[in-house]
Amino acid sequence: MLSPREPYTWGDDVDVVAVCTPNGLHVSHAREAVAAGKHVVVEKPLTLDVAEGEELLADADQAGVTVSVISQRRWEPVVQAVKQAIDSGVLGRPLVGECVMKWFRDPSYYRDVPWRGTTDLDGGVLFNQGVHVIDLLRWLLGPVDGVDGATVTRVHQIESPDTAAALLHFQSGALGVVAATTAAHDPQPAHLNLWFEHGTIRLDDDELVEWSVPGIAAPDLTGGVGSGSADPTAIGVLGHRRQWEAIVADLEAGRQPAVSGRDGLGTAALVAAIHQASTDGTRVAPKVR
Repeated sequence: MLSPREPYTWGDDVDVVAVCTPNGLHVSHAREAVAAGKHVVVEKPLTLDVAEGEELLADADQAGVTVSVISQRRWEPVVQAVKQAIDSGVLGRPLVGECVMKWFRDPSYYRDVPWRGTTDLDGGVLFNQGVHVIDLLRWLLGPVDGVDGATVTRVHQIESPDTAAALLHFQSGALGVVAATTAAHDPQPAHLNLWFEHGTIRLDDDELVEWSVPGIAAPDLTGGVGSGSADPTAIGVLGHRRQWEAIVADLEAGRQPAVSGRDGLGTAALVAAIHQASTDGTRVAPKVR
């Protein structure tokens, strides 16, 4: 499916390696960079296999280099405002977090790039597309102790799931709902809805739909990141650029990047737990929180 290649060789003029290859190759390619003594920034998801992700992080610790994972939505201005409001405590206890991703990918999206839609290299709708909003739920509402989930392939002629749903049990006691598909005939922005004891926040991608936060005015922000609901090339680069600026500043200062490899592994482990819950038919605890 993918042509074999020789391992890369990096010189002393390379400090950081960005891994932007198919999902199922992220760990093996990142380990090559780590073995060469390079810091690594991996596109989402860090891994499709939690155990392999653990091995990568162990290698990085031994080599004295850092692993970071692109979670660019955390850097969108409206998401930053949401995080600050939650951390202020004025919203009280979280009740329910909901992410609904009704997207569409044309059959050619999978047909023209053969690794897409495969189990080993793509991972399906949650690992490839839904991981961004799932990452936000986990970042904003905290660790997840258990999941109930179901994944199916409903429309596309692919190996991996094109549709999934899950119930998340947060460590805080809050509940979360995930529903995602790449087969919706009427694609819409990804909805992120957060209900708290004292307020509500709702986003459609990076557009603020509702801001009910006691004592804090709604941020005066406009969108602009773009929606990938029907076209992945329509997604803007604002979040990526801001995260990369932060990563470079952290590495130059000798700090661990804000999204560590362990953090990225936690999000991948949550998605993996949903897949396992679908297979086992029972509640599953993520292996990394």
